[in-house]
This record gives sequence, structure tokens and C-alpha cells, in this order.
Amino acid sequence: MITLQGKGVSRGIAAGRIVFFERSNFVVEKKPVTDTAGEIERFKAACSTAAAQLSELAAKMAEKVGSENARLFEIHCMMLSDTDYTDPIIKMIETQRVCAEYAVMEAGGRLAQDFAEMDDEYMKERAIDIQDVSRRVIAILSGTQQDVTSGPEPVILASDDFTPSETAQFDRSKVLALVSQAGAANSHTAIFARTMGIPAIIGLGASLSSGLANKEAAIDGETGVLYIDPDKKILNELSEKKKRIEKENALLEKFRGKPTLTKGGRKIKLYANIGSVADVEAALGGDAEGIGLLRSEFMYLGRDDYPNEDIQYESYRKVAEKMGERQVIIRTLDIGADKQAGYFGLPHEENPALGMRAIRICLTRPELFKTQLRAIYRASAFGNVAIMFPMISSVQELRSAKELAAEVRKELAAEKIAFNEKTPIGIMIETPASVIISDLLAKEADFFSIGTNDLTQYTLAVDRQNEAISDFVDTHHEAILRMIRMTIENAHKAGIWCGICGMLGAESDLTQTFMDMGLDELSVEPSYILNLRSRIAEM
Repeated sequence: MITLQGKGVSRGIAAGRIVFFERSNFVVEKKPVTDTAGEIERFKAACSTAAAQLSELAAKMAEKVGSENARLFEIHCMMLSDTDYTDPIIKMIETQRVCAEYAVMEAGGRLAQDFAEMDDEYMKERAIDIQDVSRRVIAILSGTQQDVTSGPEPVILASDDFTPSETAQFDRSKVLALVSQAGAANSHTAIFARTMGIPAIIGLGASLSSGLANKEAAIDGETGVLYIDPDKKILNELSEKKKRIEKENALLEKFRGKPTLTKGGRKIKLYANIGSVADVEAALGGDAEGIGLLRSEFMYLGRDDYPNEDIQYESYRKVAEKMGERQVIIRTLDIGADKQAGYFGLPHEENPALGMRAIRICLTRPELFKTQLRAIYRASAFGNVAIMFPMISSVQELRSAKELAAEVRKELAAEKIAFNEKTPIGIMIETPASVIISDLLAKEADFFSIGTNDLTQYTLAVDRQNEAISDFVDTHHEAILRMIRMTIENAHKAGIWCGICGMLGAESDLTQTFMDMGLDELSVEPSYILNLRSRIAEM
């Protein structure tokens, strides 16, 4: 038996035969062309076909992985009309008089390599997106069908890496698990695997070689261990672990539809984080008591222009209506840092996480902000809606944002447009500054929600997008826990509630700590809700 250690990115146990994923081999030759104009038109036609395929894939995948994740394919679609991608290919066809397939392979490959060599880990991950798009265009140009099948029997699928579109199109009934040499824990491929319930391990390196093809194997997606030719003892242990996990999941069902209460009868709000209208179904399916974080930037990403008031209003209204009496907390625009939209025209920044983002954009572009606020207030007439401002770090920022909200309420009232005058306004606590002055902020806000992802990043001075320093990210650092406690205490002194909407909220080993601190609400991904409810019921 051989044991290989990688990084588990999607929990689960699987055993079966290893099969290496075989992509359709594109034989791309450097063929000369005389009609360069015609060749450019052929390239543009292939881009149009690819865009249609990606739009269809985005629609299909929204049902499987939620529209926020499926929006990746809309971004791929936009790339096909982005001059940064298309101009070098067209120029190569014109100047070197080569066929479109070769130009896409060469120019597209160089662009992908440029991204792969960037220091920023988030930007590095975009290299595989460019490769994914280029492969699709070449397949269309060469008349070759992209093959994403895995054979007639369920197998453990292995590869150097998997592109997002490959992972999205796998037949779940034929794929027991995914294992790869490379990959990133926060890549779309890893997200798709988790959402689709496929156990997955990345980062196995060269030890995952083609010499392992057709060997029997077993994986533990939680520990990141791949067993080659596992012995009976290991198989029995994994089988028992799988049964234990399935039993635990079955036991959780008894908590469905129940209020979230401690043994002493203390009520906790257990909400869901979502990224789009489509994700409401996942929240309801997970038995969320409300929406603690609706990431409104889904309205702005994957577009080539700002969404107008009516477009936003329709989306927010649908979420509010679907949730009924359950609260829906809409976070206002949080564009910037790792979430970029080209049409915003944001300048290049050396430290984008410390630059123009979130509430800073909204306060410097008041008309943009008021358009969103109008849409949210209009939606408040159709459900239990609350507004939450991100990245607040001073009392003046909060007051300025509230003044703009007051202007919007006044305008809507004058126009006789229905809205809830008493819509709560809260803020995210995401910076050390907001923690330290949380006693002052609590006098101005209706509630707090602690964004532990950014709070950890800014407190420890560790870029959470940088995989190279991930070992230095200590989410349980005493400084973080003290800041959470301080924020909760100051909120309660002012008579407002305080919750957590960052990833730390889903870590069950901290649930007791948070309850001891007096936390009022937890907002997590829908799949964690029943597990947390069962944990809280024991406390």
C-alpha cells in the first residue's frame, strides 16, 4: 500500500479504480493562411459559438452549484469579447498570417502564463480560466468535441488539474472522487466539487503519476490522504468513517424545522450566507431561519455595465418574497480587492485590499450608492429586509452612509413609492478600527455582523488570498477572539444584537466559545446549518 498526502478540499470517502482524465487532444499546427480577414472572422465566429455554449452551461450549472458560482461561466463568456484577450490573437493572425487555432494557442497561452507568474494568488488562479476559454475556442475551430466523460463505470478521476468547465460537466454518477497534482483550495474547481458533493484532494504533486492508472485506491477528502492499493484495515476504517458520517447526517435531520435553542432555552438566530436569488433555495433547503448575508455584488459582477435600479429591485424583491417573514440582510456593494468589475474603472492599486473598496466606493460615488439603496428600500415593502454596510471603520463613514439612506427614504416618500420606513441598518465589523470604536458605532447602528474573514486578514496582516502564507493564518488567534468578545459586549451595552457572518462562524469547535461570549446570531453557508443547530442544542 502507498499513502499519498495532499490537501482535502471536499469532504467525503470514496474507493474505486483510478482513471486519468483524458482530454481531447488538439493537434494544433502552424498553418499559413492567405485570407487573414477571413481567418479573423472565423475566430470571431468561434468566439460567438463559445459564448453561446458558456451561457447555456451557466444556466445549467446554476441549478447544481448556485448562480453565484455558475456566474464564472458568464465571466468566461465576457472574456471572449475582452480586447485584452482577443486583440493579441487577431494581431498574430494579421502579422504572422497563421491559422486561428495556432494564434489562440500561442497568444492565449502567453496571456495565461502572464497571469500564472503574478504574485497575487487570486490572479494566478485566473490563468486556468484563460486556458479553459482558449481550449474551448480551439475545440470549436478544429471541429473537435470537448470530451468530459469518464467512462462507463464510476471511478476516481485523476489529472494534473481540472478546469472549472470540466468539473462542472462531469456526470456525478460516474465520478467517485477527484484527485489532482495541482489546484487551489479556493478555486472554482474546489468549490464545484464541494457543492456537488464530490470528495476531492488537490496538491498531490508528481507522486500522482500515470503509473498509478487503473490501480485500486481510496480517498479521505477530509484528511487529504489518497491510499493506493489500500489494505483491508484501511478500507474497513474508511468504511466505518463513511457510515459514521452518513449516520451523523441522518441524525441532523431531526433538527430540521426546529428553533435554534440551547439547553437552557436561549434562542440563537441561525441564518445563511447567499450570493444570489437562486441561492435562496439552498438556504431554505438547509433550513435557515433567515439570510444573514446577501452578497449584493452578484448584481455587479459578470456584467459590462452597472445594473440599474429596477434590475436590482427585482432581484432583492424576489429574495424577500421567497423568504417570507424570515429576515433578509442585504449587504451593500462590496466591490474591490479580490472582486473586480472592469466597468467601475478602478485604478490599479499596489494593495487593493487596503484601497478603494466597499463603502469607500459608495461614499465617493453617491449616485451609485443611492441607486442601490432605492432598490433595497423598494424591496423592503415585500418582506423582512435589513441593510448592512461593509468595511465601516469610522463613525463618520456610518453617519454619511445613513445620511444618504435618509435622502433615499425622503425621495421615495415624495414619490409615494412603498417601502418600510423602519428598515434596520447594521454594519459589518471587519477592521481592528471598527472593533476598537464598536462602543461608539453601536450607538449609530441597529445591529453588528462580524466579518471574520477580513477581520482576521487585517488584524494578522496576512493576505487571505495568498496560498504561500496560508500557514500564518491563525483564525483562532487570541487577538481575533478578544476582538469578537469586545464587539459583542459593546453591542449588548448599547442594546443591539451582534452576529458573525464570516467563515469562523461555521467552525463547530468554536460554537461553545461564541455562545459563552453571548453571540446572538450565526450566518453560515446553508450546508452547515443543521450541524450547528445540533451543536447549540447540546450547550
